[in-house]
Amino acid sequence: MLNLIDFIFPIWYNYVIENLRIWGIHLDIFVARQPIFGKNEQIFAYELLYRNSQQNSMPTIDGDAATLDVLTHSFLTIGINELAGEKLCFINFTENLLEKEVVSKFPADRIVVEILEDIPITASLLQKLREIKRLGFLIALDDFVLQENVTLYSELFSLVNFIKVDFLSSTLAERQAIERIVKANYPNIVLLAEKVETREQFYEARAVGYELFQGYFFAKPEIIKGTEIPANLAQYFRIISLLRDETVSVEEISYEIERDVSLSFKVLKMINSPAVRTKSKVRSIKQGVLMLGLEELSHWLYVLLLRESKTNHLGDGIALIEASLFRAKLCELLARRKFLQNASEYFLIGMFSLIDTLLHRPMIHLLQDLPLSDEVAATLSGSKTEMSPFLELTIACDEVRWDDMNSKAAELTIDHETLNGLYLEARRWATEILD
Repeated sequence: MLNLIDFIFPIWYNYVIENLRIWGIHLDIFVARQPIFGKNEQIFAYELLYRNSQQNSMPTIDGDAATLDVLTHSFLTIGINELAGEKLCFINFTENLLEKEVVSKFPADRIVVEILEDIPITASLLQKLREIKRLGFLIALDDFVLQENVTLYSELFSLVNFIKVDFLSSTLAERQAIERIVKANYPNIVLLAEKVETREQFYEARAVGYELFQGYFFAKPEIIKGTEIPANLAQYFRIISLLRDETVSVEEISYEIERDVSLSFKVLKMINSPAVRTKSKVRSIKQGVLMLGLEELSHWLYVLLLRESKTNHLGDGIALIEASLFRAKLCELLARRKFLQNASEYFLIGMFSLIDTLLHRPMIHLLQDLPLSDEVAATLSGSKTEMSPFLELTIACDEVRWDDMNSKAAELTIDHETLNGLYLEARRWATEILD
């Protein structure tokens, strides 16, 4: 693996850290959201759409990869509440992802499952929709048009909550056929007019019974930008393999997660997600794993692995990841040297001390999404705590600032020889993980 920083040259190291973003060593991610309005033009929900740049159009991409990106960024990177507040989110699902039961890993009270128009309406699809319905999800048919050769509409419509009708590409006769059937037989279905581009189309749709509306007349999709920590795909495989072993311990799983900054961050985001949300504070990765449970962790890893297999970016931002791992280990070693009982929390402050740089978001905002203890959160936000001297010494070591290293080591009564040994152990640990 390419090592972007030679730690022997601290001047170059500091220069690289300052210029990583200029050089483009980061992962910008994008999700577009388009509001769906009610009859009084109030926002009812959002449709979340795949984007890979600031360009507001759908790029050519595999449908599975697009949906997995939207799900991962919405729930584990940017955050669903930041994207949509408390509103429902309409998300497209391909036939393959329905078969893989990906939707079951996400909260039913936040997602409307959109069935794409190119998915064949078969008995197998209906069985899958019944399972999705039992989980509590709402279901929408996207860009729907009646087809003469389909014989399963009656059962399909009994399962569906929304039918989206494309006002740009459908004919008046096609729309009227749908409207007649829904009005006469399926009061459970809400008609949604999409690609509404003029006020006249809005008035026309509202007059014939549509209750929801989406299109450029109301608002173009808004692109929300975030930054992702690069993932170690091999590490995902390693952990999933361990989870299949019935004899594996939580300690072993936690140890492997701690070796991956991206996964450590996502585990804590999972705990704070709408699907798992808890009021408890996390003092270690092990505690986070226990709170999630191995089965729940396995579910999320399954989704992440599917997504990373299609869009893996291992290597980007590796310098910051190595620095994060080094800081985590050195903080932990220093705490253990001082015989502190909560060394795992010191690991966390080191691990996440660069999270704002990795994600290009203010630390105070990121901490709101992580269920960390008050002291860990306060330390990371810059407040002076009992943990601060340990983090300050670690950062001084990482950036090779000799004067600060000496003064902070003296403050903690750590002699030079001991500090040098701990430094080398932490540096070796971080480097070995990324080899």
